[in-house]
Amino acid sequence: MPSKYGNRKTTLNGVKFDSHKEAQRYAQLRLLERAGRITNLRCQVKYILIPAQRDQKGKLLERECSYVADFVYFDLTLGREVVEDAKGYRTDAYKLKKKMMLWFHGIQITET
Repeated sequence: MPSKYGNRKTTLNGVKFDSHKEAQRYAQLRLLERAGRITNLRCQVKYILIPAQRDQKGKLLERECSYVADFVYFDLTLGREVVEDAKGYRTDAYKLKKKMMLWFHGIQITET
């Protein structure tokens, strides 16, 4: 069954990605890491935007709201950490989470 947004799950060097675009970007970032331009490349890094809500007895009322970045790495040229998303289609949920990342964590997501 085709994906809602037309992306194809892709495996590259034994690593599974949600889209071909994401796999291609990973390959580029690995080259940059080998060349010494970036360090500490990580995939699928989770950021909590709103924690889970529980009542006084501990019963879950609302699940946490989180954003999972495709890639996080330290860019030596910029001198800072970069949170990156390989975007094909910007959903309404993504647009809201991007704003929440900036508001709650002070992190501006880089889209590729």
